[in-house]
Amino acid sequence: MTRKQLFNIIEKDTQHSVWSMIYDYFMFLMIVISIIPLTFSMNTPLFVWFDRVSVTVFIFDYIFRWITADFRSPEKKPLKAFVSYPITFLAIIDLLSILPSVGIFNKALKVLRVIRLLKLLRIFRFLRYSRHIDTLANVLKKEKLVLLTVLGIALFYIFVTALIMFNVEMNHANADGEFVFRTFFDALYWATTTLTTVGYGDISPVSELGRVISMLSSLFGVAIIALPSGVITASYLEELKKGK
Repeated sequence: MTRKQLFNIIEKDTQHSVWSMIYDYFMFLMIVISIIPLTFSMNTPLFVWFDRVSVTVFIFDYIFRWITADFRSPEKKPLKAFVSYPITFLAIIDLLSILPSVGIFNKALKVLRVIRLLKLLRIFRFLRYSRHIDTLANVLKKEKLVLLTVLGIALFYIFVTALIMFNVEMNHANADGEFVFRTFFDALYWATTTLTTVGYGDISPVSELGRVISMLSSLFGVAIIALPSGVITASYLEELKKGK
């Protein structure tokens, strides 16, 4: 098998062949198998086997993608494509998800449970094999200026409402005699949950003025959250039409 044939199998966007589809489904299965042990707090021999098999497949997949990097980036010179591939986003994700299972970091970071956290990065391997995620990524890239603007408005609104609420409720205590907003971070937490209309209820104003501010924040929160939703939906539908 030539490198070009290998590239056509592992890369979903080049040749929609039967072997390419089989490879995608196989990698989906390996990703699921590698994640199953992370849903349990205990470790069993079966889970160890799951991890060893899946990480072996991931290593080969990483190597295959590295040796075919020049086909993936034809605008670059072959040597530059090979050198730059390990520092691409998905390649870094792949490498970080593999390293914990091959013994690296185990002794130094096992106590901090960093091993399990790094293995969670395997979830992002789904990004390679889902065309719907590619469509969504194109939408986010296309509308990034609008979304960044909305994000800036939301962050500014969170900061302002948190600042107002913190000063309004600073000297007010709840039924237990404890101050509702002990720190400014508590106010930021409240403002974020209110803006997103989640409202867990663990922190809430007790004064009448504070409650009025809370109601207004919830109303504005619905409007702000609706802005990116409409933009993403419209652009996503447009991308689907282009795909068809």
